Amino acid sequence: MPLFRDDDPGSSFHEFLLSNRPEQRPLPNPGPSSGAAPAPFSIGMPPIPHGTTILAVRFRGGVLMAGDRQATEGFQVSSRRIDKVFRTDQHSAIAIAGAAGPAIELARLFQIELEHYEKLEGDILSCEGKANKLAQMVRSNLPMAFQGLVVVPIFGGYDLKRREGRIFKYDVTGGRYEEIEYYAVGSGGKDARDTMKLRYRRDLPATEALKIAVEALYNAAEEDVGTGGPDLIRGIYPTIKMIPEEGVRDLEESQIAEACRVLIASRREKA
Repeated sequence: MPLFRDDDPGSSFHEFLLSNRPEQRPLPNPGPSSGAAPAPFSIGMPPIPHGTTILAVRFRGGVLMAGDRQATEGFQVSSRRIDKVFRTDQHSAIAIAGAAGPAIELARLFQIELEHYEKLEGDILSCEGKANKLAQMVRSNLPMAFQGLVVVPIFGGYDLKRREGRIFKYDVTGGRYEEIEYYAVGSGGKDARDTMKLRYRRDLPATEALKIAVEALYNAAEEDVGTGGPDLIRGIYPTIKMIPEEGVRDLEESQIAEACRVLIASRREKA
């Protein structure tokens, strides 16, 4: 029996799944061998829940990642409490926008991919390697993107070699681009980026990064019906994770709620 095979996926769980159990992959990838061309999005496609807006901001010593909690299905709200920011390993996280089902499955598969690599290799992927791996997985979803099931993530991590936070954005073809300061994507992404452009400065403390993230999501919700703002009655606030050198941690809801209340109070004074 040969020691190495041409189809050996190595330490990649994603490649192993594609080569051995393609029917179980969460991101379908119909190719020419399927015998049928993908149907256009406008023909027979049921309403699909979509989630927006997500963002990432660098601060002194790491990266903050945040997302609103609302998912829409056509002109209706399909969920008010969806999570769009996921921890992928000790020093990285992924935020997802687009078709909710495939996006959440992508985040989960990416988490498994990193765990699988670490168990086989006995070491963690570099921050650059994680970003490249996610690009491959986004690219595998391209046929489904043509049908309307678009998945657009933001990857954020703390680079242990460079000792700094890093942010990577992606397009639907799997193109990977690094952002130095901040980024936001989703239906409210432009409005969030406009806010961050005005407020951001280099070497922000974590407390200021939190204020910018909350304000950016609030302004996005003001202009974009697909983005959910803070709901003080139901107690629904953005999901926010911090990624410093010590590792990924969830920001306490009480801290996020207080930042939202302060922002809303300041807006009332100006009204």
